[in-house]
Amino acid sequence: MGASCKDQKKQLAICLQRSPCVLLDRNTPKDCLTKPELKKDLPELCVAHFRSFMECKNGIFDMRKRMVGNAPLSTGKFDETYDNLSSGKFDAHEEMRKLDVLNRNLSKQRQAEEKRREQELLQNE
Repeated sequence: MGASCKDQKKQLAICLQRSPCVLLDRNTPKDCLTKPELKKDLPELCVAHFRSFMECKNGIFDMRKRMVGNAPLSTGKFDETYDNLSSGKFDAHEEMRKLDVLNRNLSKQRQAEEKRREQELLQNE
């Protein structure tokens, strides 16, 4: 069960490596997550990945998930990207651009979801 959060952990690590907190300010990923003054400047996507990882880790102790399992085993989807970022084989500008695109997509998705909820509320009234 411990390996079931491997993908979420690698997603979070990749996002943190691409963040300005690590790339530009040269903080450690751990500092970016633990220090409040640095955590408030993290991209929305990294915060979402952190939340997903923590929910997965908490799910390990959830008795309702004991029989069916917490999550599927690792797919290895992020292994190559993680290895490249960990070994320094990347272009910092390109990685920041990728993070910006992903973060914008997440923001658009959340805005669309909020509009949909508002419309549902108006229709129910």
